[in-house]
Amino acid sequence: MPEIELSAGTIDYEDTGGDGPVLVLAHGLGFDESVWAEVVAGLRSGFRVLVPVLPIGSHRRPMRPDADLSAHGIARLLAEFMDRLDLRDVTLVQNDAGTAQLLVGVRDERIARLVLTSCEALDNYPPGVQGRLLAVACKVPGGLFLLVQSFRFPFFARRQFALGGMAKRRLPKEMIARWYGPLLTNRHVRRDLAKFCRATRKECYREAARNLPSFTRPALVAWGAEDRMMPPATGRRLAELLPNARYVEIPDARTLVQLDNPAALIKEIRDFVGENPLPGEH
Repeated sequence: MPEIELSAGTIDYEDTGGDGPVLVLAHGLGFDESVWAEVVAGLRSGFRVLVPVLPIGSHRRPMRPDADLSAHGIARLLAEFMDRLDLRDVTLVQNDAGTAQLLVGVRDERIARLVLTSCEALDNYPPGVQGRLLAVACKVPGGLFLLVQSFRFPFFARRQFALGGMAKRRLPKEMIARWYGPLLTNRHVRRDLAKFCRATRKECYREAARNLPSFTRPALVAWGAEDRMMPPATGRRLAELLPNARYVEIPDARTLVQLDNPAALIKEIRDFVGENPLPGEH
């Protein structure tokens, strides 16, 4: 994978290349670029698709000790990533974490279209049982280390209070091992994730929502129809705040819509971009 030096440290990223419309796919806590693999495969024809490996739990390269890894810090890294690669007229797609919302009205000059799939928003932070467990674990010395030990065993990782509550589809043990390997083996990666959880305030996304009405560019809110962690009602409220938004529910999907029903999400993104062309796009 290519890599790029950012202010917080070096991150890896995937880039399909090409001269089509630019899509940047942002993952959530405890995932890497592989969570988007099926969507990337379905969109690489006709698009340039980039997936940065954000430093929120499954990254292979720890960040600098003084890096700001709060939700706002991660949002700034996402903006810096687009700046450094001079990505323009980006369709930014966010899942699980709500950090893309923090760029609206602050650093959104490179964003031409916004896609929010099931993610933290409004007053839903920390989200669900999973989010609350993680938040508590990160506040207790050694708590995160103890929590991630359970993910050595796919049986526990697939429980409803863990990854099993985020996806309808049975997650392969190879993917679970990939996502949680860095947390299990590298204390600096655990430090980075703990910094995010400790520094991100409950009010973070509620405050960010005040800027959403200023985003008049096209937006798509595509929510998992069976999401328990990020309830569809949250998605509908988000869509109401965005002046030029369309709301759709992805059937047979929970939070990880890109894994549960990638074909439906791919179609929605293709249709969304096609219905909202930019000058020079055809």
